Amino acid sequence: MQEKYSINNFLISLVAFCLFFIILILGCNDDKRVSESKSHDTDRLSKIYALPISVISPPGNQMTEAKVKLGRLLFFDPILSGEKDVACATCHHPSNGFAESRDLSIGVNGSGFGGNRAFKEPNQIPFVKRNAHTVLNTAYNGIDLSAKYDPEEAPMFWDDRVKSLEGQALEPLKALEEMRGMRYSESEILDVVVARLQEIGEYEQLFSLAFPTDPEPVSIDNLAKAIAAYERTLVSNNSRFDAFKRGDENALSEAEKEGMQTFLDVGCAKCHNGPMFSDYQMHVLGVPDNPKLAERDLGFELTNAFRTASLRNLRFTFPFMHNGSMKSIKEILEFYEDIANGKSRNPHIPIEDIDPLARSLKLKVKDFGPITNFLLSLNDDNFDQSIPETVPSKLPVGGEVGL
Repeated sequence: MQEKYSINNFLISLVAFCLFFIILILGCNDDKRVSESKSHDTDRLSKIYALPISVISPPGNQMTEAKVKLGRLLFFDPILSGEKDVACATCHHPSNGFAESRDLSIGVNGSGFGGNRAFKEPNQIPFVKRNAHTVLNTAYNGIDLSAKYDPEEAPMFWDDRVKSLEGQALEPLKALEEMRGMRYSESEILDVVVARLQEIGEYEQLFSLAFPTDPEPVSIDNLAKAIAAYERTLVSNNSRFDAFKRGDENALSEAEKEGMQTFLDVGCAKCHNGPMFSDYQMHVLGVPDNPKLAERDLGFELTNAFRTASLRNLRFTFPFMHNGSMKSIKEILEFYEDIANGKSRNPHIPIEDIDPLARSLKLKVKDFGPITNFLLSLNDDNFDQSIPETVPSKLPVGGEVGL
């Protein structure tokens, strides 16, 4: 009897030890899973981070106060356009976050501001075929996951057809519908603009101060450099998200932190990554065509691809997508949900042609609210919104915008 009791005790002890060992192993596995999960979260979080505090200028165009002053005046002066009616600021006005609150811009032969701008009659000028990018933070264009970027190779426009802010500054001047108009050919307009500037004494002086070692300071190259120097001052790098990534744990609400995690879990950061929330790559998404355009816009090298847009300052940069066809964050998320569910919204682009990264999104309606909460934390209105009272040409500041 005593021997049976001892055997029973031994068996009970053995079972208890085995149970304890199993629990210990499971606990270790749980710890391992938690550790792996935390590591995975850290890896994903490393895809999005704060913008640098300072901006890099190219070696051939170091920023100076004189260049910035000149560039600011040129940016707001319609003297640069063929008909002297459009300035850079017409479609990139500080009141609209240096973007424009309409789907497609009206440049030449237009009157009014933002969404109220319309063509004057009679009119033969088409709409600008793509939505106006904001100038804000274009100083960081091309920044990668390691926060490195080359201002001389910075991609510009929806199709990356030009590199650098210096290169970008001249393109609107040459475009018929943006600033050139019909009076001058593309080969003539830049010489016409330089000749105009040379006739204005104040500009002669400003160019000489900005480029003191240049024997002919009023030139098209220096015009581009001055505008680019001004544009590099237009930064908004102090959003609440930036503050959070720089160490302020209280900068984001719990709802915004949840939204950030959802943004990562869904897969948005596969393309919208880095400090600018853009991989600066070309992607086919099948955005519906804008009916205001006479012909379909086939994008980068006629492939239906367009560059990933930044998600910063969405408060100021609506409407969205390359042709301004979506007016809200909700519309964008619904569009991507359709792609995730195997539906293309553009009848000319089958779902099989849409970028696999977009098709692999794990986006549900329940994710819309959290993601929107997070995206709003990327807004920052602490940027230079000042407007010159006058410009050297004495033309209307910002062009014919009625302000």
